[in-house]
Amino acid sequence: VLARWRNKVCCFNDDMQGTAAVALAAVLAGLRSTGGSLDQQTFLFLGAGEAGTAIGELVARQLVHAHGLCLQEARQRCFFVDSKGLVCAARRHELQQHKLSFAHCRPYLLDLATAVAELRPSVLIGAAAQPGAFTQDILRLMGQLNKHPFIFPLSNPTSMAECTAEQVFAATEGRAIFASGSPNDPLVLPGGKQVRVEQCQHKQRRSFTILQNICHCVVVRCHV
Repeated sequence: VLARWRNKVCCFNDDMQGTAAVALAAVLAGLRSTGGSLDQQTFLFLGAGEAGTAIGELVARQLVHAHGLCLQEARQRCFFVDSKGLVCAARRHELQQHKLSFAHCRPYLLDLATAVAELRPSVLIGAAAQPGAFTQDILRLMGQLNKHPFIFPLSNPTSMAECTAEQVFAATEGRAIFASGSPNDPLVLPGGKQVRVEQCQHKQRRSFTILQNICHCVVVRCHV
């Protein structure tokens, strides 16, 4: 629908554009905290549905806009693992249209654990609704590869999340940047202090905030 109408009418797909907007915003906010730069990151997604690839596409376009990369180079910073393994050029004959932009010329990898070990991502995003897919071994490896790994289990509801905040912070010794698509229990820090874990992708809040800003931009534009 977006591909057909986006240049003809004002339209917005919350599951794709809304999810992508809040995911990118969370990455950029985390980078301000860690002192990193978007063009230094490697993204690995579990799940290559249209919502997941929409995040990858927005990340790529931000790299073009903010760091001067060409779009093809920017997309090569994003890798996807679907139910059959790494999305890559060797699989182009079987891939759906929305995956083709991310079918890079890389050796095929069978599963997520192998992809993490080989691709060494700094940002790991879950959009596959596979509960527990971010195992302790994968989380620990992310912590070994990065001082501050970004780990975003965005699937919802909570029963379908790839991992919990508690699992992430235990495996990474509290060094991870975490954002979730589902509610999490408060974290209990050493000493007993509880820390609230905010939900990155709250559907109603996400839609309201983004549409509020779109409307604000339209009003400003109309008065310029």
